[in-house]
Amino acid sequence: MAEVYVSDVDVVVIGAGHNGLFAACRLARAGMSVHVVEANDRPGGAVWSLDTTGDGSLHDVGAGFIAFHDSAAFRGLPLEDHGLSFAQGEVQSTNPALDGTVTALSQDPDLIDLGSPSDTEAFRALRRWHQGLEPAMMDFLGPIGRLKPVWDLGPLRGLKLASLFARSPVGLARHLFHGAAARRLMPSMGLHVDLGPDDAMAAAVGYVLTMRSTTGGFAVPVGGAKAIIEALVSCLQAAGGTLELGARVSQVEVHQGRATGVVLADGRRIRAKRAVVSNTSAPALYLDLLDGSWVPRGVKRRMRSFPLGWGTFKVDLSLEGPVPWADEPSRRSAVVHAAEGLDDLRRFTRQVRGGDLPDQPYLVIGQQSLVDSTRAPDGRHTLYAYTHVPARLDPVRYPGGWAACREHFADRIEARIEGLAPGFRALVRGRAVHDPGDLERMSSNLLGSDLGAGTAHVHNQLVLRPAFPWFRHRTPVRGLYLSSAFTHPGTGAHGLCGWNAAEMVLADA
Repeated sequence: MAEVYVSDVDVVVIGAGHNGLFAACRLARAGMSVHVVEANDRPGGAVWSLDTTGDGSLHDVGAGFIAFHDSAAFRGLPLEDHGLSFAQGEVQSTNPALDGTVTALSQDPDLIDLGSPSDTEAFRALRRWHQGLEPAMMDFLGPIGRLKPVWDLGPLRGLKLASLFARSPVGLARHLFHGAAARRLMPSMGLHVDLGPDDAMAAAVGYVLTMRSTTGGFAVPVGGAKAIIEALVSCLQAAGGTLELGARVSQVEVHQGRATGVVLADGRRIRAKRAVVSNTSAPALYLDLLDGSWVPRGVKRRMRSFPLGWGTFKVDLSLEGPVPWADEPSRRSAVVHAAEGLDDLRRFTRQVRGGDLPDQPYLVIGQQSLVDSTRAPDGRHTLYAYTHVPARLDPVRYPGGWAACREHFADRIEARIEGLAPGFRALVRGRAVHDPGDLERMSSNLLGSDLGAGTAHVHNQLVLRPAFPWFRHRTPVRGLYLSSAFTHPGTGAHGLCGWNAAEMVLADA
């Protein structure tokens, strides 16, 4: 990309992650002059793709499948005109176990199977009810405080939904289903983030992801997650916006309580006549980029002890062929979850929270190459697998840290897949291992390699995300907005944090 230098624009966006780019595109298309500055030599942050195994395969860095590819942000931009397309599997998600049971979710009701006829029919009935309220639920992902989603949801459906969300993941599973296979489904989905099966008031994430897999589905961006970023950059430039790489911001300038621009590490100043939008972590904005005199004492305290989720350990694999899962639905599924049952999930949660590496790691496994042939050359396949681990290893229990145990732990992940797919390890052609430190270096917003931009528990959601009362993307400094996943609605490559922040900029303008 050509070097771009500016000194005076309407809006400066700090960070070219997907949320920053969604905000930039929205504002540029509204007629504002927008300049995006990115510290790294590429845009995208964790939403990107690399040949990590060195054999021509394409592996997603972070987001590998998009549950909300039909969000207001994606619908609001003509990204398909800039080359973006999605592919989906016939089966969206499975959860196989060593005992031979498997659950399968699909947008086709006839392909949904929860392990028993009664649980399958109960789920199909729940899905029909959910389809009636999903449009209103999608509206809840917009800026907090609007009444339309509440009105559209209605009191009876709202109360029923609240009663489901108020339960623990296990409590919800037992309320809805009878069989062991069906009961591990939603608690397993909830562990995409840091919500253990017995955590109070933690059922929402598992419920939403489970239902979305049967409505919108888990979409795979063709050409890798970087295709999303490439389309956003193209859209931004078509609207007159500009992007500058290798431009690290050292300070947000404030005059008389209003953000007036940024100072770059090389000493250059860029004036922002209307707004500065920060796509950084909340602690980075409040503790590093702003002079402390502009940050309220309570916000500083919150940022210094910001509640993060678990660390992340990820393995990229290139394979000679598709994974030979023992069950047939997993051979057609975009996503596979490895979790034996509720006791297995409880043990995993205890071990991670206790600072131990789990002996039987829960896995989120992406099979992007099944639906996107661009991911691997010559008919080969890729596999994407991550699990949760302590963000920092105890040096007493783990001498040598990650350097000493990362390959052994990656072997443990492969062994778990081998148990569900005999013959899998013989297909492995290349492997790239990413411990928490590796992931944090890939994107500075992944504090402690937490994919969730902070814990997903209720004390860090809605009006508490990232800090009360600064939860609507605005900050204590006028004209300064936060657009990253540290704001509502949080983690995921849906783009809504950036889109919502742009809406706040336009409302104030």
